[in-house]
Amino acid sequence: MDAAFVVLVVKRILGVAAAVSIAAVSQAVAAEQPVKVKPVKPVPDLPFFFVNDNRVTFSWMPKGADAGFFSVNPDGSINGTNAKQVYSFTHFDAWVYGTNFFSISMYKSDHNAPAVPCVASGITVTGGAGGCAGNTEFYGLFRSTFGWNQLFNTQAFTVGPLHNISFEVGMDAFTSNNFVAAATRDVVAGLQFAFDLPYKGYINVAPLLYWEFAEHSGFTQCGLFGPGVAGITCNPDGNISYKPTWAAEINYYMDLGFLPPSMQYFSISGRAGWYGPKGDSLGLPASSGPGRFSTASKIELNSEPIRLTFDASKAAWGEKYSHFVDLWVAYRYWQNRLGFDHNATPGICTIAATGQNTNTCTESTVYAGITMKF
Repeated sequence: MDAAFVVLVVKRILGVAAAVSIAAVSQAVAAEQPVKVKPVKPVPDLPFFFVNDNRVTFSWMPKGADAGFFSVNPDGSINGTNAKQVYSFTHFDAWVYGTNFFSISMYKSDHNAPAVPCVASGITVTGGAGGCAGNTEFYGLFRSTFGWNQLFNTQAFTVGPLHNISFEVGMDAFTSNNFVAAATRDVVAGLQFAFDLPYKGYINVAPLLYWEFAEHSGFTQCGLFGPGVAGITCNPDGNISYKPTWAAEINYYMDLGFLPPSMQYFSISGRAGWYGPKGDSLGLPASSGPGRFSTASKIELNSEPIRLTFDASKAAWGEKYSHFVDLWVAYRYWQNRLGFDHNATPGICTIAATGQNTNTCTESTVYAGITMKF
């Protein structure tokens, strides 16, 4: 065998062995190195409130009403309306078990619904002539729901258009600086049935127990019109507590998604609340007889059946800014305001001597406003 050929074979064998040795050493060294793992981004915690919506509104109501406050025109007719400026703040949030809604509004009336010391337009508590500023009212409410689907970790309460069933609780408060010095406090509790509407809309229906446990009426205070008989013809301090009764509240919202894309800036919404009779509206059961002199309370309907909203910010700046600025017009209807019978309740809803209606216990007006979200 040729010596050169032998040398070549030996070199190749040694080269392969060296390569194998280097590979083995490399694998061993690699095995001793820590494995580089790509870091995983932490999952961010969900906020406690995954919806948090806050808005302020200014609106103007040309024909508002305040029960018992009116003026007499030169021709003998009665003017029972007053213009109101309304400033409102609303908050809505959603969390893992339900929703919360809070609203507070300030209503500033014109001179036809005066503040103290006037008892009527242009008339002071002494009976003399005097001009008083329009009264200021504050009204606040909250409603909280606790969804059955969330509480019981199920979807059993989502069937067809039914989206959920919830427990609902809430409270209302109202006060005014007129002569009546109203100080309403009430609580509600019951169920809410939430239904889906087309175009991501909804309608909620809530049968409730309603208890107006505190109210005040300066007109019924003993000593104002003579000594009176406490509990019969007057209230010792003007304070009243009514009987619990039933209530039903409805609210809805729907985008007008059937419009052409170039016009999809409009939506409709509304609400209505019915509140059952709660006893004598003045807290004087002896006055709750039949006829036009009765002061028995009646079913109260407080509603805004329709509101048409134009999403001005979406139209101006695009979908990203939807509902940052809304312009709207609505119709408001409130019959048997505060439970007063609009066809009776002398001295408030009617003129005691003649039975003529004061037109102050039914509010019917178109009004408009601007709402801004922040």
